[in-house]
Amino acid sequence: MLALPPSLSDWFSAKGWALHPHQLAMLERASEPASLLIAPTGGGKTLAGFLPTLAELGAKPASGLHTLYISPLKALTADIRRNLRAPLEGAGLAIRVEDRTGDTSYTQRRRQRADPPHILLTTPESLALLLSYEDAPRLFAGLQRVIVDEIHALAESKRGDQLMLGLARLQRLAPGLRRVGLSATVEDPPALARFLARHPDPCAILEADPGPDPDISMLETEAPPPWAGNGGRYAIPAILEEVRRHKTTLIFHNTRAQAEIFFHELWLQNLEDLPIGIHHGSLSREQRERVEAAMVAGQLRAIVCTGSLDLGIDWGDVDLVIQVGAPKNVKRLVQRIGRANHRYNAPSKALLVPANRFEVVECVAALEAVLAHTLDGEPRGPGPRDVLCQHILIAAASAPFEADDLYAEVTTAGPYAALNRAAFDDCLDFVATGGYALRAYDRWQRLMLRNGKWQLRDPRATQVIRMNIGTIIDTETLKVRMKGRGGMPLGEIEEGFAATLTQGDTFLMGGQVVRYEGLHELTVEVSRNPGREPRIATFMGTKFATSTLLTQRILTIFQQERWPQLPRHTAEWLALQREVSRLPEPDRLLVESFPHDGREHLCIYGFAGRNAQQTLGLLLTKRMEEAQLAPLGFVATDYATLIWGLEAVTDPAPLFDLEALRDGLETWLAGNAVMKRTFRNAAIISGLIERTHMGRRKSGRQATFSSDILYDTLLRHDPGHLMLQITREEAERGLVDFGRIEEMLGRIDGRIDTIRLNRVTPLAAPLFLEMGRVPVEGVARERVVAEAAEALMAAAGLG
Repeated sequence: MLALPPSLSDWFSAKGWALHPHQLAMLERASEPASLLIAPTGGGKTLAGFLPTLAELGAKPASGLHTLYISPLKALTADIRRNLRAPLEGAGLAIRVEDRTGDTSYTQRRRQRADPPHILLTTPESLALLLSYEDAPRLFAGLQRVIVDEIHALAESKRGDQLMLGLARLQRLAPGLRRVGLSATVEDPPALARFLARHPDPCAILEADPGPDPDISMLETEAPPPWAGNGGRYAIPAILEEVRRHKTTLIFHNTRAQAEIFFHELWLQNLEDLPIGIHHGSLSREQRERVEAAMVAGQLRAIVCTGSLDLGIDWGDVDLVIQVGAPKNVKRLVQRIGRANHRYNAPSKALLVPANRFEVVECVAALEAVLAHTLDGEPRGPGPRDVLCQHILIAAASAPFEADDLYAEVTTAGPYAALNRAAFDDCLDFVATGGYALRAYDRWQRLMLRNGKWQLRDPRATQVIRMNIGTIIDTETLKVRMKGRGGMPLGEIEEGFAATLTQGDTFLMGGQVVRYEGLHELTVEVSRNPGREPRIATFMGTKFATSTLLTQRILTIFQQERWPQLPRHTAEWLALQREVSRLPEPDRLLVESFPHDGREHLCIYGFAGRNAQQTLGLLLTKRMEEAQLAPLGFVATDYATLIWGLEAVTDPAPLFDLEALRDGLETWLAGNAVMKRTFRNAAIISGLIERTHMGRRKSGRQATFSSDILYDTLLRHDPGHLMLQITREEAERGLVDFGRIEEMLGRIDGRIDTIRLNRVTPLAAPLFLEMGRVPVEGVARERVVAEAAEALMAAAGLG
């Protein structure tokens, strides 16, 4: 086993610290080609990842880069640098640690390439950039270890695919490289190990003692949750009481818009002026840093936040996490719970706040999953080809390459291990020529073959390639700033939302109501306007779909005879549904048909997630039109789709023919903006369209305009083009989630229960409240919704 330097061991002893078993295990397994450490939040897993590096550098000081640490967050690299400084300085170890992210100055980045530190902390994008330089072989020649933190988060996105291609390149430059992955939440350790390791090398899996179960429950409130909605405003008095009782509380929301609305309402009811902040990705960096500094200093009692605080940054003394709205995903919930009591073997404390009546059931399902230690996760598909195309460009920017060598290298990356040579050659041909329809244009003639090696046709293209590295696609946004010379930056809003604003309109930004004054040089200028009812900015926050694991647990709960774990009002609601109709079952599809308010309604309980239920609504209404059943519209939630129209559907089974639905999807996608938006994203990642040209970032409109022309051209002249293939795969997997529809149809295998009723059912009633939702929140709207809910529930027998 590697031994720590005596001075470091002495420093640990002086602090009264002893290494945990999993940290000692990392020292014992330091020579493994790949290791995956799964340890609970607060268990010192990041230190465990670095211990072998500190042992090796302490025993034999080296020159050059020894260890590369890669994190999904820039802020996490800065946090790790601060945390490493204490033991290094305390033990007197001459080990240089630096970070390199998009915030690092140009001067420092140049110096790091010429004189690299022993430990470099960076992000996947910065690593890809470093690999694009001609001196990459010299920089990485002595690299011994790479540590990938929060690897579960990277594995769920294209950033992870790009990183694994980068590690394949690093392994070629430094054949003795050892890989370490760190995570607290892993649903399938062997699958994540295969993702991390060099294919077909093995990967050791080390699992730490998970520690005590979290102290997690549902928040008890005087008022029951409303029948619909997702804001959790009814629970604010109870939430404020919890904030008073704890030192620091993180209040998580699933979207940025929800966080803004909730923060505004929380502040209005915060009569004691408790110091409360807000943190999400659409706020300006200055605002985020002010909140982070206040958290570290212990100056805030609560922070309303989103996924921006999900990962392992240790901000201050957080002793309670509150999740407002159903978590949708057990793994994400576990990650968020771990923000509280960020210490080894100290139970985290968390409260769930369902935003509406159905979410009560989902929250109970999530609580049961957490305590059963079951995590969700959708199976990973093959590595996306648009990311591979970008990697080929990065390789060409660094040096000429042989196709056989690059193919062999790429297939050592876990996500691309099954990539066949024909698919690789298609990507190489696209990168080199643009493909059949575009090879006549000089701008897409990027690579040429010379002496058996592929190289850039124009060496000056390296600058363009480097400026366009990355797989994160920015939503088209505009900066928001207070009006006046040197006005304070507040953050960003989506361009589509800004286009709807006229002077005098108000909206929420950074928790305050602001008034739109005008647009100046692509910056939205605003002034403060307290006391006005705001419009709601549509931020880029993800609208999560409920995971397959959670929906299966919800359906299992429905099958219980009684529900002692549910609040009485929710148990009575489900019991009445069972009495007047039936409850959905795991292996059957429940379809209800009933008249209401002069219209015929069809309610399909697919439990396939919001995106899939939305797509199902589009496809079924199209099929109903063809059958002359006169549909008028639909609304979708995570668990059901409600369609209304002029004709009753007596036998819905033929509507669910899989082949007919797939044909309908093809027709719908071909003429829909979804495909053009998906094409634009894939075209940017693959390098077909530049997001940055000559140092200037293109506006969203410029990129969209050029991508629309390209999409139409390819569709007309080369419908089998690689980019159109990628676009179709991406659209089906992401925005429309057709795979969940196929999974649902496979699960029911034709078992459809159609029930004809004479009135709205209890389970269908909340969907009616989804229909007329408008963005303005206020007392008048609350009264209208309350009255509508009362009437509906009376009609459903719940009055």
